[in-house]
Amino acid sequence: MKNNLEIIYEDNHCLAVVKPHGLLTQGDITGDVSLMDEVKEFIKVRDQKPGNVFLGLIHRLDRPVGGIVLFAKTSKGASRLSEQFAGREVEKKYLATVQGEPAKKKGVIIQYLKKDHRTNIVEAFDRQVADSQRAELAYRVLRTERRGRDIFSLIEIEPQTGRSHQIRVALASLGTPIVGDKKYGSTIPRGGRIALCASGLTFYQPVTGEKIILEIKPDEVVFG
Repeated sequence: MKNNLEIIYEDNHCLAVVKPHGLLTQGDITGDVSLMDEVKEFIKVRDQKPGNVFLGLIHRLDRPVGGIVLFAKTSKGASRLSEQFAGREVEKKYLATVQGEPAKKKGVIIQYLKKDHRTNIVEAFDRQVADSQRAELAYRVLRTERRGRDIFSLIEIEPQTGRSHQIRVALASLGTPIVGDKKYGSTIPRGGRIALCASGLTFYQPVTGEKIILEIKPDEVVFG
């Protein structure tokens, strides 16, 4: 990805970029390069900044997922943007290609999710259980098409909560796993990427309060 950073919005306090599928948002025990590493290096070189570059991580996307990631360039921006996410003032949209077709063209899915930290797999329940978190999202089917013997559907998702793997688990629970998401039932390999993209993000500029609406057209991973 180096030197190919796709910036879609920037001001004195915020920076929004497109994360490629398969890239970590933030570094982990693997030691692999992350989006945050790339953005920091970009700012350091472009702005000729000495020493460490401040970059606030406001939210994350799973490694196999691509799309819009918003960073804060100042501590003030980080604090106020974090408050917006925590207060559910931020609107998020995703697009996914799934195997099959949901029984209903649109709906709301409410589940209680529990993560096994040893396997990194999330289990869904229809009621509150110990250590579970409530998750809610709305979805609608944009189109369905047949390719040979297989049926695929393009789905728009609007999560109301920000739980780990919630979109992946919710769509799998409809019997329509996301293409490439072998962890939750997909039978189509995608080389560590899944057909899920964070395609829209609406937030408020942390100082002026201006409403910022960001949208991207997903790459072929979503539709392939």
